[in-house]
Amino acid sequence: MRKFFVALMALVCSLGAFAQTDSTGKKSKKDWSKVNLAGRANDHFMIQVGYDGWANKPDSIVTTGIGRHLNVYFMLDFPFKTDPRFSVGLGAGIGSSNIFFDKMEVKIAGTTPTMEFRNVADTNHFKKYKLANVWAEIPVELRFVANPENSNRSWKFAMGAKIGTMLNAHTKGKNLQTKSGSSINQYTFKESTKRYFNTTRLSAMARVGYGNLTLHGAYQITTLIKENQGPQVRPYSIGLTISGL
Repeated sequence: MRKFFVALMALVCSLGAFAQTDSTGKKSKKDWSKVNLAGRANDHFMIQVGYDGWANKPDSIVTTGIGRHLNVYFMLDFPFKTDPRFSVGLGAGIGSSNIFFDKMEVKIAGTTPTMEFRNVADTNHFKKYKLANVWAEIPVELRFVANPENSNRSWKFAMGAKIGTMLNAHTKGKNLQTKSGSSINQYTFKESTKRYFNTTRLSAMARVGYGNLTLHGAYQITTLIKENQGPQVRPYSIGLTISGL
């Protein structure tokens, strides 16, 4: 993930330099400050979907399936007056993360000093089990668009950070079965509490793509679980951003 951010920064710098030359190799002198930006779209609405994982996850925690996220943000875009290819994006929205476990239970409502990740492979357990976190977030991006007059048909790059506060944390188990896999009961069990979690998170993020589709990546700088109250995992995500307006 760190290499992704470094590569993106290098790409933005090289593209900015390339944009200053024309096809003959001569320096162009376009006055970007006079570009007409009336009515342009520049990612004022973003939907993000993709894969979620945990960095620094101990081997004792067994995940399964594809962890996933869904983020929705409304953004304001503030182009630089001297060069509107660059702008600052500022917004707000909701982010969510779902991590799935294999024959494990996460005791988020436990009474022990640390949050327990219990292996239940040798006893009755749920066929499907997940931990979900939901956040209210404020993302901030430094953006670059190669053609600011028509950003929907242009290469785009962005990097920045987002700060969030946790709205909800819950586990959900479905379909109780024996250790051999025989069904016991078709029901859903849910627990909800934020006791063990850091309720404020800070994440670094970046995007690269063309038009309304960009690839994004994010890495949580703060740990998901409070210090000394569980494994110090750091969530990360990779996915697709659909943007417009």
